[in-house]
Amino acid sequence: MRIRKPWPAALAALLILLAAGPSRAGIFDDDEARKAIVDLRNRVAAVEESSKSRADANSAALTEQLGAIRRSLLDLNNQLEAMRGDIAKLRGNDEQLARDIADLQRRQKDVGQAMDERLRALEPAKVSLDGKDFTVDQDEKHAYDEAIGAIRGGDFTKAVTLLGNFQRRYPASPYGDSVRYWMGNALYGKGNYKDAIAAYRAFVNQSPDHPRAPEALLALANSQAETKDTRGARKTIDELLKAYPQSDAAKAGKERLSSLK
Repeated sequence: MRIRKPWPAALAALLILLAAGPSRAGIFDDDEARKAIVDLRNRVAAVEESSKSRADANSAALTEQLGAIRRSLLDLNNQLEAMRGDIAKLRGNDEQLARDIADLQRRQKDVGQAMDERLRALEPAKVSLDGKDFTVDQDEKHAYDEAIGAIRGGDFTKAVTLLGNFQRRYPASPYGDSVRYWMGNALYGKGNYKDAIAAYRAFVNQSPDHPRAPEALLALANSQAETKDTRGARKTIDELLKAYPQSDAAKAGKERLSSLK
């Protein structure tokens, strides 16, 4: 909206005189009129200049304010960008920290499992075998299990070697009786009947109360029969029938006698 400028007093008086007509205008002579007009023009120019100066000043102030606002907005935007960068960096650090923690937990778990395995390897193993309960170290148990595994797999040559190594390494082992019995079986399975006879006899002589003693005597008689020692086989079966008459081996021995002639 355009603001109307106030009329100077001289300009207003001049307009009134002109409007009043020639009768009134004649009061002034030409020089005075010209002076009044010049003065009026100067006053009008001064008013216009003053108004322009004020407008320029207001415009400059507004421009300065706008510039300050722009600078503030730019600074705020820079701060926001810096904050975004810091947040992204913190998120990256958090993710890396989470990965480091997860990796540390995995390593701790692996170390714990390895430690448990080592401790278990050092702990004595509880064994229940042939009616007896005892404890042995883990290596001893592993050596025995490996030898028995070879017998069950039909690898009698390997079983003889493993059982022989076991007897030399653990001469006082609680597995001793069982090792002597299975040594006879491994030798028999290998076809080495002479050594099988010796192994079975050693087992029965050292452990007559062992639950497998009747089976050992029957196996001993069969080994003797394989070597054509029929007399020796019959004698061993008689021993079986007298020592363990109620055993399953004794019943099988009676049936075996009929084929030993």
